[in-house]
Formats: sequence, structure tokens, C-alpha cells
Amino acid sequence: MKKQKRSPRAQTRKVKHDNRIEAEAQADQGRRRFLRLTRNAVIGAALVGGSGYVFAQNVLSARHEHDLTRVGNGKPTIVQIHDPQCSMCRALQKETREALAMFEEGELDYVIANIRTQKGRSFANRYGVQHVTLLLFDEKGDLQDVLEGQRGSYQLRDAFRGLLSS
Repeated sequence: MKKQKRSPRAQTRKVKHDNRIEAEAQADQGRRRFLRLTRNAVIGAALVGGSGYVFAQNVLSARHEHDLTRVGNGKPTIVQIHDPQCSMCRALQKETREALAMFEEGELDYVIANIRTQKGRSFANRYGVQHVTLLLFDEKGDLQDVLEGQRGSYQLRDAFRGLLSS
């Protein structure tokens, strides 16, 4: 079979057609790159924003939990004299939180007096207690009971019920 020669005009059209296809492919590739970058930026912003929100909530919760001025504000309050570096204190804190979970939300207030801070140390000294201790206050802020040492959550629950009934 004999090969047909193309006219110069047909070759020019083919080159223009190929250039147009190549330009469209580059534009499509750039669009995809932009959309991928936008998607990743939105996901990253959501992750950073969510992490920031959780961190801020933890900080606010910790500040609220360490606010010793809440004692005597009309609600029975449990104050834990706490050393964050003490494993027994952390265990007592866990048991206390488990016991508090057995009560209605807002029925009891839980406050931590960190003895590594000046306020926490002076609070513990005012009542003459060491760490690994729970102080039970009535709604007026009067000390009702002192629980020293490690206790189980059910034993703590019974002590907290006694505080509510007094």
C-alpha cells in the first residue's frame, strides 16, 4: 500500500489539535492539583481546629477542677489533697471519679487541691492534712469528714451519700 502524503495544512491542523489536547491536559492536571491541595488544607484546618478545641476544653476543665473558691458555694464539695507525682494520689483520684459517676450530674462538687502549688499547699495546711486525702464539705463550706488513704469507689460512694444526707 502506498503511503499518502499529508498536505502541510493538515499537518498544521494536527499540531494545533495536539497542542490543544496537551494544554487541556495540563489545565486538568493543575485543577486536580489545586483541588487536592484545597482538600488537604480543609482536612488539616479541621484537625488543628478540633485539637485546639479539645485542648482548650481540657485546660478550662482543669482550671475549674482546681478552683478552691467553689468550696461553700451551696453544693456539697469533695476536695482531694493531691500530689500529681504521687501514684497513690492518682489512684485515689481515679476511684473518686468512679464514685462520683454513680451520682447525678451536679449533685456533688469535686475540687483538687494540688500541693505542688501555693494555694493547694496552704489549703492542705489549713486543715492539717497530707496528700492522699479527701475532705468532705457541706453546702455551707463546713468540714464534715476527712478520709485519709486509699479507698475503693464503693466505699467512697457510701461516704459521699453520707455527706449528701447530712
